[in-house]
Parts: sequence; C-alpha cells; structure tokens
Amino acid sequence: MPTPSLTALAAAVLHVRDLPERILDVGCGDGDGVLFLAREFPAARVRGVDPSAEAIAAAVARVGLDPEGRVAFKPGGPRRLPYPDGFFDLVALSSGAARPRELARVLRPGGHLIAIGRGRWLEWRLGGHRFDPVETGEAGGERFQVFRLHAGEPPEG
Repeated sequence: MPTPSLTALAAAVLHVRDLPERILDVGCGDGDGVLFLAREFPAARVRGVDPSAEAIAAAVARVGLDPEGRVAFKPGGPRRLPYPDGFFDLVALSSGAARPRELARVLRPGGHLIAIGRGRWLEWRLGGHRFDPVETGEAGGERFQVFRLHAGEPPEG
C-alpha cells in the first residue's frame, strides 16, 4: 500500500500539464518518490537529493544498476541544490525547508513544482518568486500543492 506522501504525489502529478524530461525530488529520503516519478514519466531523467548520506546510500542500493542513467541520487541540502539554473521541468518537494528562490533557480520557466504536506503559507511565500498556483488538494490524508513557474525576472534580494 502506498504511503500518504506517495498517494499525494500521485494525485499531484495529474495536474502537471507538460511531460517533464528532467525531474528533481528534493528531500527524496530512500527514493520512493524518485522511483514513482521514474515509473510515471518513463522518458524522464529523475534525480533525488537529500541531506542524509544514509538515505542516499539506501536509495542508490534500491536502484541498483541503471545502465540508461535515468535515476540518480546526490547528497545535498534543499537550501543549496547541486544543479544548474533552469535544469528541471518538474521539482517535487517532499521534505526539507527549501528556499523559494532556490527552487525557482533550478526550475525552468513554465516548469512545475509539487509540494507535499506543506501549509498554506507556502503559496504566499512562493508567489513572490514567480510561482503561480495550479492546484491544491488532499490525497491519502496529506495535502499537496502544484505550482507553475512563470517567466520573468526573479525578485531582487
């Protein structure tokens, strides 16, 4: 049976308008969300990042040999993501306190952000960083929010 977070993630991806080519799961833990996203979007390359070296080791062990390089994990915190600007089409925020500016930095304009289990304050914080709400809901007893990053200059400061 899926965990509430995976149930909420499954409900949230239904609101992603474009098929993503590159996906990031922030706070990926042992990789459940990354593996789900890789199955849901079979043409995408999916990356997971987590500050816990133990979680990353467990995630890597679960994936095993991936000759196509579709799934990979890196240690790293959600406040400074180890990826280039505008690299991802979809970012899923599973855990951790990522900065809206950092999420906007790694997401391409028009890309989607999925936040699982976040409070209503997140919509307010993201609005100042070019994120427009797409959908809010609940599945498996857990809240999800879907946002889209609009084009334009990021705010100063």
